[in-house]
Amino acid sequence: MNAPDDTSLSLMEARVSAPVSGGSEGTPKKPAILVVDDEPSVLSALRRMLHTASYQVLTANSGAAALDVLATQDVDLIISDMRMPGMSGAELLSRAQALYPVTVRILLTGYSEIEAVVQAVNEGGIYRYLNKPWDEHDLLLTIRQALEQQRLRKETARLLALTQQQNDELAAFNAELEAKVKSRTEEIRQTVMFLEDAQRDLRRNFMTMVQVGASMIELRCGAMGGEAHRVGQLAKHLGLALGLDGLDAQDLYFAGLLHGIGKLSLPDEILHKSIDRMTPAEAHTYYRHPLRAQMLLTPVAQLSQVAHIILHQYERFNGRGTPDGLAEGNIPLGSRILAVARDYEGLQSGAIARERLLPEQAVELIKLQSGLRYDPQVVEQFLLLLNDPSMLGGSTLYRQVASRDLVPGMRLADDLRTSRGVLLMTKGSVVSDYQASVVRRYESQEGAPFKIFIEIADAMPAAPQASA
Repeated sequence: MNAPDDTSLSLMEARVSAPVSGGSEGTPKKPAILVVDDEPSVLSALRRMLHTASYQVLTANSGAAALDVLATQDVDLIISDMRMPGMSGAELLSRAQALYPVTVRILLTGYSEIEAVVQAVNEGGIYRYLNKPWDEHDLLLTIRQALEQQRLRKETARLLALTQQQNDELAAFNAELEAKVKSRTEEIRQTVMFLEDAQRDLRRNFMTMVQVGASMIELRCGAMGGEAHRVGQLAKHLGLALGLDGLDAQDLYFAGLLHGIGKLSLPDEILHKSIDRMTPAEAHTYYRHPLRAQMLLTPVAQLSQVAHIILHQYERFNGRGTPDGLAEGNIPLGSRILAVARDYEGLQSGAIARERLLPEQAVELIKLQSGLRYDPQVVEQFLLLLNDPSMLGGSTLYRQVASRDLVPGMRLADDLRTSRGVLLMTKGSVVSDYQASVVRRYESQEGAPFKIFIEIADAMPAAPQASA
């Protein structure tokens, strides 16, 4: 290797003099070099050279003394002679490697010791060996490179430790975040379930209140028990068969339940007469009940469409109806459907004519009025539904039981009404022990058995006795 010129050496020494690790604030820490040799002249020469290069120099005249220094001082680099009494330089550097592996180790040796030096390099992890007498420029360059390599190793270790720490912190953060997200997701799921349950309860309660209202109307009007429910069911299935969606069909069911709510304002002498026995003045008053129904339902926003259907239920397909004389397609479809379902029940109950008709007679009369009073398309679909009971929702398997056979857990396949038509429990309700006892008590008070229909899947586990 060619020796560097003075300028290069000065730059080199300046770089060597740069701090490897910080000292006190504003005072860079000089790299500490331990020189080990049993010859005082060698120690003096090396100390002088290294001080000139701005290193902190420590000396020891034996291997044992060097280990004492290493035990009390932080040393960045060791320069040791090979041949020393008691403990050779190779042995010292090997022990230093085991005790202080970060310290860089350089061996000074003579040409005659090459074989031993090679073994020491292999076994002691020595950074480099230099021959005596050394070249000053070569030695300083070797020291600078060794310290730079040590600095890079320390920095690499620091960065690896920092990276590991950050990875651990990130993993902990991710685990905590995942736990929080999981917890929050579960909270949201529980909230959604609660809201869905609340909405179902609200819908169920709303439905029940409408049905209770229909029962009150029937009690006031003296109608056949459950007539409004049958009108609503028939209207709903007609609507579905004619292409209405579920919400519109539900409005039709409500319209069927509440189609007579305006009759509550009628006097008894009109309310309990069939339409064919009313005087012209009484009929005029009677046919105004849909207007009163609309006024009664106006405050309930959810029933605005229901009120509109009820309002136009007496319009005729030929345009000679009330209240607006609408004809054909100008009549709301829901009103055209409600008219057929309402009159099919009304003809059988005696509400339209004093003589009650049988179901087949009511059907024939509706067929005769197709195109005049009723929409032919609705009548056609009505006839199809009557010929296919499964389209009226009759596909659910059920059986009839007596009130004494009711047990908790049974599910109603149809509304449970008293013999006078008062609604006690709605379809789909699960019977409780208390409700079963209430049903039996009401039945004994009325003196007539109730018609109770239970879904077969729910009735089977209870194994009730056959009804009388």
